[in-house]
Amino acid sequence: MTTQMEDPGALLRTAGLRVTSPRLAVLAVVDSRPHIAAEDVAVLVRERLGAVSTQTVYDALRVCTDVGLMRRIEPAGSPARYERRTGDNHHHLVCRQCGRIEDVECAVGHAPCLQADHDHGFLIDEAEVNYWGTCPECQAGRARLG
Repeated sequence: MTTQMEDPGALLRTAGLRVTSPRLAVLAVVDSRPHIAAEDVAVLVRERLGAVSTQTVYDALRVCTDVGLMRRIEPAGSPARYERRTGDNHHHLVCRQCGRIEDVECAVGHAPCLQADHDHGFLIDEAEVNYWGTCPECQAGRARLG
């Protein structure tokens, strides 16, 4: 569901951030590879720019997440993952075997699409749901071994 990213420099400026080469590269990498781990972002940013510190990549991921240009997800047993799809309250399918992650639309209703049984006075604006299972490739592999 990734579409052509609007001007990344304009995105950064609109968010009140300085436009830097590492930030531009991080945005481009995450836009092209949804659900990517930070370490993989660092590798691909270095392929684009040369020597860039891991700390610089992590800082860019954090600041872009803080201002809503990307979303950080943390499926259990997996390193933090990043995606550019934000603000729509979508959920994720996670394969228990290979770790593949796919987007899935909100289950029912309007965001936050789940109503807490008791909200304890919180104003709920987002619900995070991970569906766990086995992806088609892992199912096929299991069937071949069977």
